[in-house]
Amino acid sequence: MKNILIIGGTRNMGYFTTLRLLEAGHQVTLLNRGKTPDDLPASVFRLRADRTNGQQMKRALLARSFDVVIDFALYRGAEAQMIVELLRDHVGHYVFISSGQVYLVREGLERPFRESDYEGRLMPAPKSNTYAYEEWLYGMDKRAAEDVFRQAAGFPYTSLRLPMVNSERDHMRRLYQYIVRLKDGGPILVPQTPDHPLRHIYGKDVVSAIVSLIDARAGIGDAINLSQDETVSLDEFLALLAEIMGARPPVIVRKKHSELEAAGFLPDCSPFSDRWMSELDNTRSKAEFGIQYTPLRDYLASIVRYTHDHPPQNPVSYKRRHAEIQLAQT
Repeated sequence: MKNILIIGGTRNMGYFTTLRLLEAGHQVTLLNRGKTPDDLPASVFRLRADRTNGQQMKRALLARSFDVVIDFALYRGAEAQMIVELLRDHVGHYVFISSGQVYLVREGLERPFRESDYEGRLMPAPKSNTYAYEEWLYGMDKRAAEDVFRQAAGFPYTSLRLPMVNSERDHMRRLYQYIVRLKDGGPILVPQTPDHPLRHIYGKDVVSAIVSLIDARAGIGDAINLSQDETVSLDEFLALLAEIMGARPPVIVRKKHSELEAAGFLPDCSPFSDRWMSELDNTRSKAEFGIQYTPLRDYLASIVRYTHDHPPQNPVSYKRRHAEIQLAQT
């Protein structure tokens, strides 16, 4: 039995990770602000702190040691430095959930991105107060956090770089934006550019990878790409999703990105049509760490079943669905 701390994550992957670790007989502690209700078992020990607040984190973690810490909620270099200071010599294996966006702020890379692509020239900041700037900053902040761990001699970290995560419990309901539109049979608006291939990952595969790595105490001092095996176009993805749902084949209408943006339809009308969506090569994860991935068809079927059994409210943007249809017809 391991004593494991999970920081953040009561809504999505952290939820599934907690249940998986409890089933394996581990002792699990959650550290978060306590603002999101959850139905996790009472056997889970709770710590309360805002992880951006150094004093709160120090009070929560002072004199505590853990075999494993899994951090779903770290986004900045300063937060990483705080973790190193608080947990050095008090953790056996620290798993940092990073992002494929660490590659998207590089210049001159070709998809899919490999771990060896991390080093190199970084792109300058886009214009401030724009969507592009916020996404660039997210990638830069994740890099800053990774760099802190890399430079902290002897700190037993593993960085897991993730692309878009599809999950039954995705609180952002990105996949559901497509599901609800496929259900009504109307056209799906998609920007003409960018038209990058999709190579996402299933949330429960992330959980399985984490459990495998901490069980073997593998990947320490390393950064590892995780992603599904399949690379598909958005058209292929939507056709597969419609088939699984039993819906008619999608009617995809491409419009200028600027037109969809001006109408306020992006990103909701097509969440997977984003320049800031990474495509990762997973070769090392399989060859060196034995990580396996659920076939795309299988995990989409699982998510579709879940949304059928636990139907969420329609997205707020869906209230303007009639306007999307009108634009598609012009």
